[in-house]
Amino acid sequence: MYEIIEKKELNKDVDLFVIKAPLAAKNTQPGNFLIVRVDKDGERIPLTIVENDEENITIISQKVGFSTKMLSNKNIGDSLEDVVGPLGLPAKIKKVKTLVAVAGGVGAAPLYPQLKAYANQGTKIDLIIGAQDKDHLILLDKFKSFCENVYIATDDGSLGTKGFVTNVLESLLEKKIYDLAVAIGPLIMMKNVVTMNKKYNLPTDVSLNPIMIDGTGMCGNCRVSINGKTYFACVDGPDFDSEGIDFDELMERQRYYKSEEHICNLRLGDNND
Repeated sequence: MYEIIEKKELNKDVDLFVIKAPLAAKNTQPGNFLIVRVDKDGERIPLTIVENDEENITIISQKVGFSTKMLSNKNIGDSLEDVVGPLGLPAKIKKVKTLVAVAGGVGAAPLYPQLKAYANQGTKIDLIIGAQDKDHLILLDKFKSFCENVYIATDDGSLGTKGFVTNVLESLLEKKIYDLAVAIGPLIMMKNVVTMNKKYNLPTDVSLNPIMIDGTGMCGNCRVSINGKTYFACVDGPDFDSEGIDFDELMERQRYYKSEEHICNLRLGDNND
């Protein structure tokens, strides 16, 4: 069993957990993720490892489905049934001098360890971070500790620029030159960032989040088409060069289990009454 030693509500939809898991913690690199089960009957939840030390791992979970809502009910001193990892390939931290990063919503969580690794090697980083409102911006203080500039975009204009992260990105690309871009967030956001960056011949790395089940490549559920070839995000990624990714196919696959998830959420609502 894996004990929760710290829990923090980042906003009404997102929780941060610190979990005691020494084996996973000491082997983690930026880009790795975990598969978590809340209890013995629970489904497997893939979650990015945000930070780690010799004993503990930090994860961030958005309460969007049945299992992540069950996870949110856990408190300090409680334990999780399973914590499996680190899984996936570590992100390729490239030798670049300048980088522009784009985070959308909880995409800030997997982006954080990668940007920290870039900063540690001396890369100068501009970050654009977006959310629906100021309360849903996460990890801002951590990013500000090593990014050269942090630009904020919110849908409602409650902080920073009102509008999309791509609006801020375009204004930067018109006046600055970067060696690389890294974008992590909703698929539609990453697709739009990649499309814009192509106009400026800016290579872009992304982290893909298709539906995963086992996290070992056996189920094939997380497959993604890149330049007409099939890859599996759990073992070939989750980080990829964006060139040739079929984002439209990925977005369609993300909708496969919407009806089943709706039924489970209704059941959870009944249990909470």
